[in-house]
Amino acid sequence: MKIKKGFTVAVLIVLGIYTVQTAGSDPRTRETISRFAGEIGFALGEGQTEPDLENDGETGVPDIIQINGEATEETLPPFPSEVEIPETEQPQPEEPHVVLPTTIEGGMVIKNDTSYELDLGSLVSAGTSVKMASEGPQILIIHTHGSEAYTPEGIDEYDVSDTFRTQDIEHSVIRVGDELASCFESYGLKVIHDRNIYDYPSYTGSYARSEEAVKEYLAEYPSISVVLDVHRDSIGEGDVVYKTVAESDGKPCSQLMLLVGTGENGLEHPNWQENLKFALYLQSAVISKYPSLPRPIALKKERYNQHLSTGYLILEVGSSGNTLSEALNAVRLFADAVAPSLKELRSGE
Repeated sequence: MKIKKGFTVAVLIVLGIYTVQTAGSDPRTRETISRFAGEIGFALGEGQTEPDLENDGETGVPDIIQINGEATEETLPPFPSEVEIPETEQPQPEEPHVVLPTTIEGGMVIKNDTSYELDLGSLVSAGTSVKMASEGPQILIIHTHGSEAYTPEGIDEYDVSDTFRTQDIEHSVIRVGDELASCFESYGLKVIHDRNIYDYPSYTGSYARSEEAVKEYLAEYPSISVVLDVHRDSIGEGDVVYKTVAESDGKPCSQLMLLVGTGENGLEHPNWQENLKFALYLQSAVISKYPSLPRPIALKKERYNQHLSTGYLILEVGSSGNTLSEALNAVRLFADAVAPSLKELRSGE
């Protein structure tokens, strides 16, 4: 049966509108609709709810601001952000991929994906407003996307729930959180580590679920002033993925990245500059000891629950191209660099 093109387009538009109305702000559904409907000129509007996709991949040409010297672009070509596929009940096999190493020059640099203009020198000079309590838990480590995992290799093999994802918390990014908590505690810092998975079986709404958890922790333990939402990044295109590489005295080591949300997309976040000043405080501590470890700080339009505390940051440890062992080495160096600086923020010291 032959169907006229005009009729097909009309049906697609009606279906698209119906799907948007029923799907709400689900970013994966909207992205799929946008891509499919783009061929017929159907454009989706911008939502104002917290997205579950972190647009922290190598997308577009970022504005890079640097304190000293000329601003330079990163070494990678622009790649699209990781687009997550909804989890299914049955584990999905890993697709073959090519892993390429790269080192992304960091330093006191901000990769600004917002429209805000920044006076970086003033932000650094002002220092952080975060203070650490002397008693009670001081740091909360949580994982909004706790099923994120790394490239399986050697002893780092795991049962997959989706591409680069697993419910095995001994091999997911939650294991990285375990290591970070242990390292912080070895420096005398008091840590709570939430090992729950908030992005499975439903990826949609993971930020809303982790937000409620953080609110409960902050209400029960008002001494918490630092919240680190630990993730792993994804950089690549097609069957090519990148592993970030840092120098670490001969040990294989990934890089890491601090990410700050501003709420520019419409979500209220009036104190985002305080979060940014805290990120700069930690970034300075890291580059002073391990210069190749950090990537530029990422400044985004999304909020990522960071309105809950001025000491709330996303910490991206490695990329999907890295192994778990490389990520663990990176987070050990991170803790070694920032723990002394965190201790300096304790009240009365």
